[in-house]
Amino acid sequence: MTTEFYFVGKMHSIFFEAQDSFYKVGAFSVEENNFEWHEPEIVVTGSFGDLQEGMTYRIIGHLVKHARYGQQFQVTSYQNQGTSTENGLINYLSSPLFQGIGKKTAQKIVELLGVEAISLILADPSVLTPLKLKKDKLTSFVEQLQKNNGIEQIIIGLAQFGFTANMATTIYETYRDDALKIIKDNPYQLVEDIEGISFQKADQIAQLVGIPLDADIRIGASIISVLTSQSFSSGDTYQDVNLVLKESQKLLRNNKIVIDQENIQMVLLEFAQSKKIIAEGTHVYLADLYHAEWNIAEHLKRLTKAGVSKKFSTSEITEALTSVEKMLNVKYDLSQRKAIIAAINEPLFILTGGPGTGKTTIINGFVGTFALLNEVDLDTNAYKKEPELPILLAAPTGRAAKRLSESTKLPAKTVHRLLGMTGREKNKVPEVEDLKGRLLIIDEMSMIDTQLFDILVAAVPLKMQILLVGDKDQLPSVGPGQVFADLLQSKAFMQMELTHIHRQAQESSIIPLAHAVKQGKIPEDLVNNKTDRSFLFARTNQVSQIVKQVIQKAYEKGFKDTDIQILAPMYRGVAGIDHLNRLVQDVVNPLNVHKGRQVEFNNQVFRVGDKVLQLVNSPESNIFNGDIGKIVAINLAKDVGNDTKTDELIISFESGEVTYPRSDWQRLTLAYAISIHKAQGSEFEVVILPLVNAYSVMLQRNLLYTGLTRASKKLVIIGEPTAFAKAVNQLGANRQTTLAQRITAVYQKTTLNEEAKLGLVANSNTKTDTVTKSLDETVNAYTVKPNQGIEERIDNDNKLAWTTNYRLTIKNVDDQDIDPLIGLNDLSPFDFMK
Repeated sequence: MTTEFYFVGKMHSIFFEAQDSFYKVGAFSVEENNFEWHEPEIVVTGSFGDLQEGMTYRIIGHLVKHARYGQQFQVTSYQNQGTSTENGLINYLSSPLFQGIGKKTAQKIVELLGVEAISLILADPSVLTPLKLKKDKLTSFVEQLQKNNGIEQIIIGLAQFGFTANMATTIYETYRDDALKIIKDNPYQLVEDIEGISFQKADQIAQLVGIPLDADIRIGASIISVLTSQSFSSGDTYQDVNLVLKESQKLLRNNKIVIDQENIQMVLLEFAQSKKIIAEGTHVYLADLYHAEWNIAEHLKRLTKAGVSKKFSTSEITEALTSVEKMLNVKYDLSQRKAIIAAINEPLFILTGGPGTGKTTIINGFVGTFALLNEVDLDTNAYKKEPELPILLAAPTGRAAKRLSESTKLPAKTVHRLLGMTGREKNKVPEVEDLKGRLLIIDEMSMIDTQLFDILVAAVPLKMQILLVGDKDQLPSVGPGQVFADLLQSKAFMQMELTHIHRQAQESSIIPLAHAVKQGKIPEDLVNNKTDRSFLFARTNQVSQIVKQVIQKAYEKGFKDTDIQILAPMYRGVAGIDHLNRLVQDVVNPLNVHKGRQVEFNNQVFRVGDKVLQLVNSPESNIFNGDIGKIVAINLAKDVGNDTKTDELIISFESGEVTYPRSDWQRLTLAYAISIHKAQGSEFEVVILPLVNAYSVMLQRNLLYTGLTRASKKLVIIGEPTAFAKAVNQLGANRQTTLAQRITAVYQKTTLNEEAKLGLVANSNTKTDTVTKSLDETVNAYTVKPNQGIEERIDNDNKLAWTTNYRLTIKNVDDQDIDPLIGLNDLSPFDFMK
């Protein structure tokens, strides 16, 4: 057991202060102590409120030995003993902490009350009456003193419960002055409210404050914890009730007591009644995931029912598309023309397809056609007659947004940036302003989870058209849900899947390989070396050495580290991401290159020149999860001229340079090797893909397919053909979601019930089949033929008016194309086609 010591001393200087927590490192004099210490000063580390130079503190804690900095005193709690001198107190009271209290006023306070001034004022503010301070100045001064004192007491209390500096900061910012009271009354509340606090941690605190092991709040916390961990590990938006009961019982297991499942079930029912969780049959949801699915369905109905701002005839669209072909110097095939023509008049259109099928080409054609029809100047992305930004482009990651911008020549943002999201508190939906414009295009839709899509569609105003683009066969989002797959499955929206591989793509052997994997096939030439891909045989323990050789050869051929990316399914093991990062770092960026300039953090070494990966969204810095940057400088606290007195990494990203103090380094990791999940939305010239049977649990078709499609020019697979085969044959588990059913329910509620009154048959496939047929006819009719004049195309347009523009004509009724009762009961031709 570690012995706790104390000392009393004056704070001389702080030479490290975390920017996002209460963690500090400072030098103190030693005036009184109960342990063996013969130096006049001691270095102290730990969580503090506002420390002031010249103030005297009683510091409680224990001695620790730092590998580099030697003996230090690690604080567990502390008390402000006041200043040891009048000058110290005057400096403190006249500091920027106390607005309106200058040097003269501070001197008067000290002359009146002496060095015990702070404790006297906190006990009775009326002791300041003789100074005749203005009421507002006096009130502000006393409130700030009380706040400083309160923060210190809270930080001390949190430290006693074993919270880290960063976590103490988060807890204080969440609960403010109520932090200690909430922890003592119900520490399990932290599990629900604060990211990173586990049930086990809350359970430890609960035992310290005397909460019974069979208390309902303990059982309830286990249910929330199970639902949260299961949803975010599996990607499911709901869990089976029996699994929740079983896993909660495991979590509650204690050598002193066993909680019966009946007791857990009773608490679960109470939670369901109070809407803390949502139960539907045997499905149990976290409330925010349940509501997010319904919200998405309702918002999509709102948007599609409103329609578009302006509809265009097929002849107008075709004429504009023909002009776009000339401008872009491309020739769209039949399926591409069909997609663009269909999407122009749709409030929501979904486009899916694998690599090489022309998704980017269609986006460009759609943007160009939309711009011509709506008189948008693409050079400025503005209306020629209105000062509104009409076209919004976004993607889930910074790299995907950059690719979208490069292909369209228009600005693109991350979805978070587009919405103005600067972060998100747990269980709180951020407030975002409505988007402004006429067209929204979201690329890499498969990466967007349920909660983010809920926030996104809520921000889309009526009459704004939406084009959603993605690859349905890629990995689903990291967060819960499979939004893109569910939207496609619902068949409630116009959609098209591109399957034709175009000529440029056919010249690649990587793209046919990816499509074969998607179809569950293993090509006969898998292990045959091609001009753009190769398969190097290796056992698990051989992977790292072969990776090393490949990297060295690539560098010799002139490739840069930004061109090459190692993608692996797992972090641990000799063929895992962590080991490969250390190996490659020593190959491409050895220590001696930068004269020993490196820092250590969490068993990881960072050097100038290292490639690093951002692990979380930091919208305030315009840096997002999955962004890759390079360390361009390391500033150490001991460096002369480092005013921040903290170690810093300066990292260059595509969006600019960002400074990371040590407190932010947990947001970074080396990026020579990254996970396939983290690579989504990105492309790399050269992809090195280790694939061995040791990855067994991660060998799944969509994971392999996603990894293969990250390579734009070269692909090197290192491993075992049997592992490749296992990945092809092992389908990823379908996520348990109910978004598709929510969409169906919402659409049936407002359209199919009306159709039933009219004697119409409700069939989910009717819409898709009818529209597809009409689109085929339309595209065939409007494929531009030699010498075909605009008058002929307009005439054709009139014949097909109903099928493409939902206009009711006498001919429609005479030909029995539409029920003559359309128009009654608020049912429009548009609704009939929907």
